Amino acid sequence: MKIPDWIRSINKKFTNRLMMKIAGRKHSPIAAMRHTGRRTGKAYTIPILAARVENGFVFALTYGDHVDWYRNILASGKSVLTWHGEVFHLSSPETLRKNDGKEAFSQPWKTLLSLMGTAEFFHMAIEV
Repeated sequence: MKIPDWIRSINKKFTNRLMMKIAGRKHSPIAAMRHTGRRTGKAYTIPILAARVENGFVFALTYGDHVDWYRNILASGKSVLTWHGEVFHLSSPETLRKNDGKEAFSQPWKTLLSLMGTAEFFHMAIEV
């Protein structure tokens, strides 16, 4: 189950603007992901839940894989993530199985993702 589109619309207009005030900061649980529009070439930044893993980061697709920001990242193959005050250049997005994706997150995020029914996750590698 993914979050319904009407909630996504509200979040895009209101909640995300508030979340961007803390996204990417040193002690914030929310990261900030910068990506480029595949049609417009415009830079966008979104708040996102990220889990650090050995070779990169795992992200939850709480709205499913049809969202523009995810399609932008797939098209370019890269993004820039600000997580805990550090900037990471990421590449090579790859889809993960549900259990592999969820296991990357710590509590309480793992439980929250389960309650939300999040079933889609992806991984990106840190560029060296």
